[in-house]
Amino acid sequence: MLGHRLRDIRRDAGLTGRQLATLASWHSSKVSKIEYGKQTPSEDDIRVWCRHCGAPEQIPDLIATVRNVEAMYIEWRRMLRVGTKRRQEASISLESQTGRFRWYEPVLVPGILQTAEYAAAVLARVIDFYGIPDDVDAGVAARMERQQALYRGNHRFHFILAQQALLTTVGDTAVMIGQLDRLLTVLSLPRVRLGVVPALTTYRAPTNQFIMFDSRTVHVETVSAELKITQPREIALYARTFEELSELAVYDQAHELIATRLTALRADLP
Repeated sequence: MLGHRLRDIRRDAGLTGRQLATLASWHSSKVSKIEYGKQTPSEDDIRVWCRHCGAPEQIPDLIATVRNVEAMYIEWRRMLRVGTKRRQEASISLESQTGRFRWYEPVLVPGILQTAEYAAAVLARVIDFYGIPDDVDAGVAARMERQQALYRGNHRFHFILAQQALLTTVGDTAVMIGQLDRLLTVLSLPRVRLGVVPALTTYRAPTNQFIMFDSRTVHVETVSAELKITQPREIALYARTFEELSELAVYDQAHELIATRLTALRADLP
């Protein structure tokens, strides 16, 4: 909580609330209102607070927190209320501005690497689960447009998939065969690095699905909402987690893991 962090900064500086208010030329009750969440501090309030408390290095992170108290949590039902296309188009805008992508997926193939058939099966489940307007075709078209970033501009991509993403059936066997074939092709793209974390591996760090857009934004998808994280200290945690995952992932053997799964699926076809 923002107020608690500011309170800790004040206490670490050895100041009472009244003393800080006097130094900042504020009403005597302003400090307590901010610390107890009854008043949201402005960006100038943050700067004044930290400077008087001798903690100017905290300013960027705290300002990012203030800016994203409401914006960081976007409920899926609200975001998708007109269907899936608009969500895909928003991703195109953000991805076009990103130079370095770091993307971890524990269960599914990343959207930007999906075949049209795989994407259609995923979006159909999203539409059914959240009870939103059915615009699968438009959503898939927008998702396919996103993939142009793999070939245009100076973007660099580092994908890490848990091995489960190769095993999770999306659509049917034919859809999965097409998708895994697509991943084998992706391995040859010059600006793409793709690793797979084997199922039998050592626990190194807490994980969840996330996408890092350079070092300025992280998107995390939960069941109920998407989180847009911009606080530097939180981004640093995701960067550390990605580094841990990259050490667990196999890269030279990724082709073998994908090909082995592909062979097993083909054997299941009639």
